[in-house]
Formats: sequence, C-alpha cells, structure tokens
Amino acid sequence: MNDDLSILRHSVSHILAYALKEIDPHIELAIGPSIENGFYYDVKSNMVFSIEDFENIENKMKEIINKKLNFERIEMKSSEAISLFKSMNQNFKVELIEDLNIDTVSLYKVGNFIDLCKGPHIANTSLIPVDSFKLTSVSGAYWRGDSSRDMLQRIYGTAWNSKSEMESYFKLLEEASLRDHRKLGEELGIFHVDEEAVGSIFWLRNGCVLFNTVKEQIIKILKKYGYFLVQTPQLLNKNLWETSGHWDKFRENMFIVNDEDKIMAIKPMNCPGHIIIYRTGSIKSYRDLPVRMAEFGICHRNESSGSLHGLMRIRAFMQDDGHVFCTRDQIISETEDTYAALKELYALFGFSDITVKFSDRPEKRAGSDEVWDIAEQSLLKAADASGLEYTINKGEGAFYGPKLEFVLKDCLGRDWQCGTLQCDFVLPERFGIYYIDSAGEKQTPVMLHRALVGSLERFIGILIEHYAGKFPFWLAPVQIAVASVTEEFATYAKKIANLLTEADYRCILDISNEKIGYKIRAHSTQKIPVIIIIGKKEEENNTISIRQLSTNTTEEIPFSNVLTYFSKLHKESQSCFT
Repeated sequence: MNDDLSILRHSVSHILAYALKEIDPHIELAIGPSIENGFYYDVKSNMVFSIEDFENIENKMKEIINKKLNFERIEMKSSEAISLFKSMNQNFKVELIEDLNIDTVSLYKVGNFIDLCKGPHIANTSLIPVDSFKLTSVSGAYWRGDSSRDMLQRIYGTAWNSKSEMESYFKLLEEASLRDHRKLGEELGIFHVDEEAVGSIFWLRNGCVLFNTVKEQIIKILKKYGYFLVQTPQLLNKNLWETSGHWDKFRENMFIVNDEDKIMAIKPMNCPGHIIIYRTGSIKSYRDLPVRMAEFGICHRNESSGSLHGLMRIRAFMQDDGHVFCTRDQIISETEDTYAALKELYALFGFSDITVKFSDRPEKRAGSDEVWDIAEQSLLKAADASGLEYTINKGEGAFYGPKLEFVLKDCLGRDWQCGTLQCDFVLPERFGIYYIDSAGEKQTPVMLHRALVGSLERFIGILIEHYAGKFPFWLAPVQIAVASVTEEFATYAKKIANLLTEADYRCILDISNEKIGYKIRAHSTQKIPVIIIIGKKEEENNTISIRQLSTNTTEEIPFSNVLTYFSKLHKESQSCFT
C-alpha cells in the first residue's frame, strides 16, 4: 500500500472515531487501522449502527474536516495515559497500554478528540478531500478476535486522494461483483456449496473438467522440473503432529478423530507425511539429492464458518504441495527452478505480473535464532542469485522457516498470493532425517516447502473471476457446442460432434427442436467459446459454420479442415499467454 495513502486513511479513521464520539458520547473506542483500500474502526456502543446511519456519520466527519484542525502528537507517560483513558471510560485503550508495557506512549489530539496511536498522521484535516471518502459497511467483530470477549461493531470505509480515484475504485468493485466466482460458479455449472457440507465443495460436471484440466497442467510442469508424485494418508497420529510442532501451532484448526487408544488428526498440511516417505527405504546419499516429491493432497482446516467464502476460503481443499530435500549448496538452483516453473505455469493461465515478498521470522517460531539466521541468509542468497526483486514482509514467515511468497495480479489489478517457497532447517532436525555426505558422514538435509498455486480450489476461483467465466478455448470446460438448425440435420451434426470428441475436444451436441437463435443465445450465456452451426447450406456443401464467442463473428470452413482449424485454435489460445 502507498505509505501516503495509508497515512491519509489512518487519519480518516480517527475522524470517523471523532464523529462517532460526537454522536454517542458514551461510545467505547477499540482500534482503527488503515487497511487495503480503506480503514475501519471497532467500537462498543449502545447504539446499533447500520448503513442507514452512514450519511449522518459522513456529514459529521465532513464538519470536523472543514474545521481545518491540526493532528497534534502528544508523548505521555503510560501511567498518566491509563488514568486519562480510565477517566474517559475507554477501557480498550487502557488494556492496550497495559499490554504494551512501556514507559511512554503517543497520543494524537485533533480538536477536542484524543486517541491512543503511534501515528503517523497528516498535519491538518484540510488535507482530507471531503468528496474522496465513504463509509461502506458495518459488521460484528470480537475484541482481539477472542469469541469470549466483547462483540464490537466494525465500521468500514474507504478513502482516496481524490474523488476520481474513489469513483474508479467503486467501478472496480462493480466489475468485481459481476465477476464474483460464487455467482458464476453456479450459473456455469462449475461448483456448488451446500449447508450439508459446510466449507467443502461439490464440483459439478463443468467444474470437475476445469479442476482436472488445471491439475493436469501442473503435473506437466512438475514432471518437467524433476518431481515425482506421492500420496499420503488423511489421518495421521497425534505424535507425528507433536514432533512437527503443528499440534501446538494449529491444534485449534485441526479436525481430531479418536481411534480406540490413539488420537488422530486429519492432516491440515502434507509436510510430515513427506518426511516419512523420505526416510522410508534405503539410506539417502548426497548423490540422491535433491529429492523432489509432490502431492495433490487434500487438507482440512477448521476455519470458522463466518470466514468461509466460496472457493477462496474453505475447510477442505487440495494443495499442489511439494517438498524438496536437498543440501545447502542446492538451495539456489532449486529456488531458480521453482521460480521458472511458477512463471511458466502462471503464464499459461494468463498471468504475467508477478511480485515477490520475502517473509522473515515470526514472533512465535520453532528453532533457535542461530538456525533462523542460517535459513534466512540461505533463502535471501538464493533469491538474489535467482535475480528476484522482492520486498520484505516482516514477521510473516512460517513457524519453521522463512519463505518467498509469489503474488500474481489479475485483470482488475488485484493481488493474489498463490505460490510459496519455504526454507526449513527445523523439521528435518526434529524428525532426525539425514543423508550420507561425500566423507561418509551423516548430514541433515534442508527441506524446501513448495507450492505453485497453493489451493487448487482458490486458484480456480481466481481464474473464474479473472476471465469472468469466459475461459480461453484450451481451458474452457466445454469448448465446442455443435448445434443443428433443425432436427433434419441431426445426422450431420452428430458426425461433426463425434469427430471432435474422438479428437479429445470437449464437445456437446445440441439437436433439440429449439430454434437456432435460442440455441446460440443459450450456449453463449454458458460462455462456450465456439458454437458450430449445422444447417442445409453446411450439409449440402460439406462444411461447418463456426461462431466464436470472443469475436461474435461466423466463418464457414470445409469439413476436411475441421481438425486442423481446432488444433490451431487450441495452440493459439495457449500461446497468446506464453
């Protein structure tokens, strides 16, 4: 996010809190950060705010802004700040200061409103354009995400440098709503969600084809870069998760099964299973490394029902998970290969704009600082050697190692973090796996955790929205609809459909007694890339008429050219991206 815009939004969130305090003097304020595309403020109030209240709140905010008030920073001893906020009945602020456990805190004063904040803020409210912010929604939020604590009201808004920027943002939102994968998924027969299986996906006929097409392309890339496929069990013993550290880290998000005298967990990730495969069989030599294994593993995570969202956030999903067991000297070449594979795959699906983030050690982590120093230095060296340009994503590494995050940008300019490469010195040591080096000594391998798209479900959701369901020919679940003008031409239409199906094109036959105009509209609505029209002229001339969805134009070709035509179309629909 642009730093200046982030500061503006944070300042507007303070103005929101100021306005709410004017409307309800007894309100308790929690936190109000800037976020991507906007800001929010969490409040506790006897008043229940709704969208109908937004105009009144916005008008109050504009009144405050038009007073041209300075944002004044105040340094205060923590004890004095606690006394101040207690006198104001601002208990959330008191708790925040107490948890900081520092001698002094910073406050910001604007007008007669004062708030706890580390800043920074803009200098004066006059720098906020009154026509470039808007409140957008309100929802419930637990204080600090703890369901045992207070339920607060979270009021969201957006703020921009100008009215035109804000209008562009809302146009983008409107376009995004038209591309909503949940709506298109049902309309196009791709997937279904149901209360009978909360957090899981029912793949419909077209969706199953799309899912398998995506998976097949990933497999081709994996084979090219030397991976072999494995499959690990869904249920694994609690002891395994304790050894890996996932039991302490992810216990609340794991589905647990009691199996007689054992406690089992449905796997939330594939890493421990791959370690078991590595240590199975003969002892590994340095000559055997790197060992590259990949799995399309189905993982389960007990996400809260309120956080579930179509294909983007679910409880059961398939990961294109992979792990490379290698020496330290091989980290660079494996990083280079991972990025090359990822670029090749993303380009195939129409994504060329990729950014990279380096996520370093989180606050809660496994392993010593010395181990983390080595892991971070190794991955940074590999990223630099691979020519990657990256930004630092502070404290967002996995609990066992730093990672590179690969972020793609869709046609609406939205960022989606999909691929990852994590450098792990911790789990191999915990599980005691090793290889024999050239001197005949035991050495612990490095474990690289690798995903190209992450969750296949989420990636397909991104594809649906990126293409608005109008997939390129090679990817479309149904590529061709063969439609007869009347039933009189059904035999010739069947001949065409059979030819294409035998050539492995995804083709449907429509010889119903509906009018041809209706058929064309119906198949166009289903976003089928090509409609072949078969009538009297086509049968007499031994030709077919081809209507492409992308151009809305129709051309006639000889029957003898059908397979050549579609072979060329298939290649062109892929090569336009790669």
